[in-house]
Amino acid sequence: MRIEIGGRPAAPLRPFVTRYTGFDLSGFEPGVHVGMPSHTLTAVLTLGEPLEIDVPTGLNGSSGRYPSMASGLMTQAISITHAGPQRGVKVSFTPLGARVVYGVPAGALADTVVPLHEVLGCGLWPELESRIGEATTWPHRFRVLDDVLARAVAGTLRTRNRALEVRREVAEAWRRLGQVQVSDLAHDLGFSRRHLSARFREEFGLTPKTLARVLRFEHAVRLVSAGGAPAWAEVSAAAGYADQAHLVRDWRSFTGRTPASWFDDDVLVDGRAHT
Repeated sequence: MRIEIGGRPAAPLRPFVTRYTGFDLSGFEPGVHVGMPSHTLTAVLTLGEPLEIDVPTGLNGSSGRYPSMASGLMTQAISITHAGPQRGVKVSFTPLGARVVYGVPAGALADTVVPLHEVLGCGLWPELESRIGEATTWPHRFRVLDDVLARAVAGTLRTRNRALEVRREVAEAWRRLGQVQVSDLAHDLGFSRRHLSARFREEFGLTPKTLARVLRFEHAVRLVSAGGAPAWAEVSAAAGYADQAHLVRDWRSFTGRTPASWFDDDVLVDGRAHT
């Protein structure tokens, strides 16, 4: 059985946190779940057994057991071994959220997996861990997150009053990413492509071209997860790939797997019925 409960953060947090997801898993055969690259940063707090995470070579961080974890924008998937019941809460941060919750630009965490307590600001980790563990309902857990994260934001803004300042060209490039070519965007903003890519990478840890690839890949993953057994050529076209071979190349690059092998082997693919 798979139970997922989604929740929106409190309104003042929404520029920084896009979603809370409570998960409660049981009855699955042991296997591996692939944590895919996306345009948000991820934090996970477990309620019970820690996550068994395999961090691929080329990423920053160590493989092992994580009672909580935080990751930046990623260009490779991580593998999470699943051996039975698992419960926890996933928090999806915007890149600006990294600045005000963790106190560092998203670029400082790019392709990085660390324990959450190493980056959560204002010494709030012990309280968050305790209160989440004591809460008995998902709405209660989400309210705890609202309270603790709001205080992390307030603490960062008190000590770093420029934490919300992002270069104009970088903010605009993020807003229009995937809508126009990077060279056209740089021209529109009055900068060279090299300047825009360098400033963008300083903030996010990835170039505009790479993050646009992540967005397209993320779209393909959503289509597959929502639609059951996929027709890969149709998924490729709908996600904006030149052809199916293009999709397969990107999928291999981001996950080390073909799309079909991921769909067949991942124990937690949303679009497939489990018994």
